[in-house]
Amino acid sequence: MKLVEPILASLAEIQAIRRDLHAHPELGYEEHRTAQIVADRLEAWGIPVVRGLGVTGVVGIIKNGTSERAIGLRADMDALPMQEINGFAHASTNAGKMHACGHDGHTAMLLGAAHYLAQHRNFDGTVYLIFQPAEEGGGGGQRMIEDGLFERFPMDAVYGMHNWPGIAEGTFAVVDGPMMASSNEFRVTVRGKGAHAAQPHRGIDPIMVAVQIAQAWQTIISREKNPLLTAVLSITQIHAGSATNIIPDEAQLVGTVRTFTTDVLDLIERRMQEMADGIAAGFGATVDFGFKRKYPPLVNHTEQTAFAIEAMRAVVGPDAVNVNVEPTMGAEDFAFMLQAKPGCYVFLGNGDGDHRTGGHGLGPCQLHNASYDFNDNLLPIGASYWVRLAETSLPVA
Repeated sequence: MKLVEPILASLAEIQAIRRDLHAHPELGYEEHRTAQIVADRLEAWGIPVVRGLGVTGVVGIIKNGTSERAIGLRADMDALPMQEINGFAHASTNAGKMHACGHDGHTAMLLGAAHYLAQHRNFDGTVYLIFQPAEEGGGGGQRMIEDGLFERFPMDAVYGMHNWPGIAEGTFAVVDGPMMASSNEFRVTVRGKGAHAAQPHRGIDPIMVAVQIAQAWQTIISREKNPLLTAVLSITQIHAGSATNIIPDEAQLVGTVRTFTTDVLDLIERRMQEMADGIAAGFGATVDFGFKRKYPPLVNHTEQTAFAIEAMRAVVGPDAVNVNVEPTMGAEDFAFMLQAKPGCYVFLGNGDGDHRTGGHGLGPCQLHNASYDFNDNLLPIGASYWVRLAETSLPVA
């Protein structure tokens, strides 16, 4: 492993930032304290800063040399609305809020790289440091784009990184092409006709209609979609009724659809509505069909993935870089940035939780889990990767 020595020397400072952010988590578009810390640090290191992009986003600008080439490095800043059960010293002090996805570590790693790049500038071009709000369902990446991210800061490519529990500590993983799925939500209301449960013939039972719809939808995945194309249709909530002796007027189906391609998503959404409408009509009921496309698939670009692989190998060695990781059906709003610009998103192994100090919760160290904690051993690895990526993408002539 070839870590950047000055980053290793400043590890205590980077770790202190990370643990302070962990202790003071902020939800999407509320990252005022976090953004202030980021901006203050960047400015203290002589890096020009633009604040308030995408509400609470921050962009730092490091220029060197004469080249017009430019890249963006992105870290997310927001926490999750969940109660932390860890009891170590840097556990959340904000009730009902927790850095359970490692965005505190992502922010700290990019700050560590920013400090080094500002001091040494062994690249020719511009590095834009993108600190993004509201990744956790708030679409902060898209909001920054709408606020002019790529017009105000013209860049040739953009890169992202996420820690990943279950992958060995200090190893990287990536795949060229689709790496994370689209995230979509549906909320479908079946409207029937209420009646006494002892006289079902006087009503139209929306619960039975909803059950038929739920079963039929699964055949879209098993019988209509090409089996070589991956997709998930999960019904996660069914709501209906208020008493044991009343057939209600309506029932609701709620859930998520995940795909790696828009064509498959188009098929699933269309057939879900057609089936729901047809089945409901057959029973004399009606349907209000709501389907919301949230995050698109995250698709890595070939050229930029090659740059990323070269940079990862320079830091941890070829044997510690998996270039054909299995894609995940999880979603990530960095996908919006990769739709607008070529780039690459990588996983950095967070291990299995052995790094956690005394006082951690009894649950697993998995993302979105109340016992999670970012692995501080990754801080110099991730920061070194950002540095090598900038130097690889923007070489000095």
